[in-house]
Amino acid sequence: MTATRRLAAILAADVAGYSRLIGADEGGTLERLRALRHELLDPKIAEHKGRLVKTTGDGLLVEFGSVVDALRCAVEVQREMPGRNTGFPPDTRIEFRIGINMGDIVVEDGDIFGDGVNVAARLEGLAEPGGICVAARVQEDVAGKLDLVFEDIGEQALKNIARPVRAYRVMMAGGPTAVHASSGPPLPDKPSIAVLPFQNMTGDPEQEYFVDGMVEEITTAISRLPWLFVIARNSSFTYKGRAVDVKQVARELGVRYVLEGSVRKASNRVRITGQLIDTATGAHIWADRFDDTLDDIFELQDQVASGVVGAIEPKLRLAEIARATRKPTEGLDAYDLYLRALAKSRELTPQTNREAIQLLHQALEIDPSYAPAAGLAAYCYHDQKSQGWVAPMGPEVAEGVRLARRAIEAGMADPDTLWMAGFAMAYLAAQHATGIAAISRALALNPNCAHAWGYKGILESYLGQMNQAIDSLERALRLSPLDPLRYYFETGISLALLGAHRFEEAMDRVDRGLREQPRHYALFRIKVVLCGLLGRIEEGREWVERLRAVQPGFTVTALKAHMATFFSKEMIELGVEGARKAGLPEE
Repeated sequence: MTATRRLAAILAADVAGYSRLIGADEGGTLERLRALRHELLDPKIAEHKGRLVKTTGDGLLVEFGSVVDALRCAVEVQREMPGRNTGFPPDTRIEFRIGINMGDIVVEDGDIFGDGVNVAARLEGLAEPGGICVAARVQEDVAGKLDLVFEDIGEQALKNIARPVRAYRVMMAGGPTAVHASSGPPLPDKPSIAVLPFQNMTGDPEQEYFVDGMVEEITTAISRLPWLFVIARNSSFTYKGRAVDVKQVARELGVRYVLEGSVRKASNRVRITGQLIDTATGAHIWADRFDDTLDDIFELQDQVASGVVGAIEPKLRLAEIARATRKPTEGLDAYDLYLRALAKSRELTPQTNREAIQLLHQALEIDPSYAPAAGLAAYCYHDQKSQGWVAPMGPEVAEGVRLARRAIEAGMADPDTLWMAGFAMAYLAAQHATGIAAISRALALNPNCAHAWGYKGILESYLGQMNQAIDSLERALRLSPLDPLRYYFETGISLALLGAHRFEEAMDRVDRGLREQPRHYALFRIKVVLCGLLGRIEEGREWVERLRAVQPGFTVTALKAHMATFFSKEMIELGVEGARKAGLPEE
């Protein structure tokens, strides 16, 4: 038969946790699926003019002439399923995941192929059990035609699909907030995570205690992040030894994120892998592995727990920022405003800095006691002074100090608030002791806070403790090697190396920082100084021009005044010497 092409709406569905259901009760599961086909699925498909193309053990593929018919069919099926699961324990319920796409298909011998089909299948994988996920074109075509609400979950990179696909989760008006009935608690009012038992792949049952200890250490370390809701170990370990569907686990525990992993062993070496999953979208936010020896099991557990937490914290922040950015403006609370401001602040431009501060003041109007907003606002005012966007002793500096004090008083249990506010106090008001005390408390609360280690190192460089500063900053980079603030850590290391008269190494760190963030003007100033001290006068003059282009009128006198707020006399003299040699004007 000749293949033909046509435009069609494609519905792909499968049974969530099918392997688990079959493993638990093969005969009963198959009998219930046959009944569902006969009593619900086939009649609904026929009612909405669909054509059942094929079935697999756990799923089916259906073609419709219109997306309205396809989506109406899917919604009616999902609305009926909770009633058909009544009386069954949560782990034996049959729940469908459905994906719908509109696209070009190839029809041959009654079967259908092509990207249109593949995208539908991948969207089904993004749907929650009992839920529906659709492509943007489907959402656009049914807008206003069905009594449905859609949640934009952003562009998704789908396996074996060349282009990103914008996807939407279907919500239902006039009924439950989501298509499916939840079998677990609602999501808490802050990001939530469960650390599942890691799989013991060592082949040695006696290593079970090591694997479980690893998970316990990781759970304890993550629990030190106060902005996260972490499920207790006892609840997570009820899934030990079971093949699980992470989306089902997330529903039952009431969390958005799940961390899972495995441990493998060969001779005296061990490999630990981990992956962090956003169960709302199915996206893998982070994945990594750790290789080491089993010489000191407890030390290895500490190292892996520290590495996992340091790595996933910024990834979780980025995922939360993306979620807040997609949220409708009228639905924003203080936390969402804080996340949006955090994203704006990292762009490091005068405009986005002002926008971040405005968002943070809005957050404080909603919740005057919300310490993270006050801490981030203080840090944004630090950026204004550091970048030369405001007068060195202008009203913005005073406002930053006021907010930093407020944040420290209100945020004594929040590590992020403490490091931001502490550093702002040291930079804006030269209150180094207050800054160090706040950051030290942050590290007592969360020893794996990469930002606290980084800004501790920067303050140590201000105080002339150069070797200690380098150690703190290198620890920050080890904890969070892909951190959005990596450029600031490189800045701190370059300052410490400059103070230790290791000029070539300092220049290398300056260049690394500039590759990460070419708009960080502190690096321009350090570059000028190092060019002078290294005798690279022509390059130094070029950087003097760049510096004065972004900070007009900047001179040796201005540099001296800028450094006087927080650097030692010796460091100021070194900076002035290098700047003069590079050709920075005196006045």
